[in-house]
Amino acid sequence: MTDFVRKTLAEFLGTAMLVFFAVGSAVFGSNKIGDLGVAVAFGLTLLALAYSIGPVSGAHVNPAVTLGVLLRRGITPPEALAYWIAQFAGGIAGGALLKLMTSSFGKVTDQTGALGTNDWGTAVTERGAFLEEVILTFLLVFVVLLVTGRAAAPGFAGLAIGLVLTAIHLVGIPLDGTSVNPARSLGPAVFAGAHAMSHVWLFIVAPLIGGVIAALVIPLFETAGGVEAPAEDAGGADLDPTGADVPA
Repeated sequence: MTDFVRKTLAEFLGTAMLVFFAVGSAVFGSNKIGDLGVAVAFGLTLLALAYSIGPVSGAHVNPAVTLGVLLRRGITPPEALAYWIAQFAGGIAGGALLKLMTSSFGKVTDQTGALGTNDWGTAVTERGAFLEEVILTFLLVFVVLLVTGRAAAPGFAGLAIGLVLTAIHLVGIPLDGTSVNPARSLGPAVFAGAHAMSHVWLFIVAPLIGGVIAALVIPLFETAGGVEAPAEDAGGADLDPTGADVPA
């Protein structure tokens, strides 16, 4: 298996696992664990992926992160395209597993009522949701690019990324369910019906804009000597739990 195929497969499986386990925590158990539990599930899942498949692909598992890394020249355009295809396919695979669990195995119920999809209208307007997703995704990609730069503290990138995703979900879940990841939003929406699909565009476009803004802001920190462009050899991140040069 070539390195390119290995990276792409890791992104597919990682995104599928993120959707099934993290979104699944809301679909299967939100009435028991609440918003805090769901937020922690997202953070822990990404933390585990960062330290497991991070050394393989960088564990982007998010098209907005891949876009940010691409703009920082931490990944080549062909790799980015392959990552995006793998991530969206993985999101759809994860959404298919959620649909299968809630429709084919007895009394497994969808506690979100919409397969964990994102939406606006109940707590925030469409424009409010768009702005929120841009801001929250900016924070996620900004942190990813900062903590995976060559000047970052060795071994802590995955922890920082998992914690910021948890914080992001604590803010976003009460508003629109929190996307900050186009693949995470599209996957469940494919199986949730026409309403979810008609609204999913916002949760694809807004996170990508947030990722672009983060990539544009990062160079402002280079003049202070605190940030360098991500490593180009492994999807943009370069620190594992041992401090070796691998993706995070």
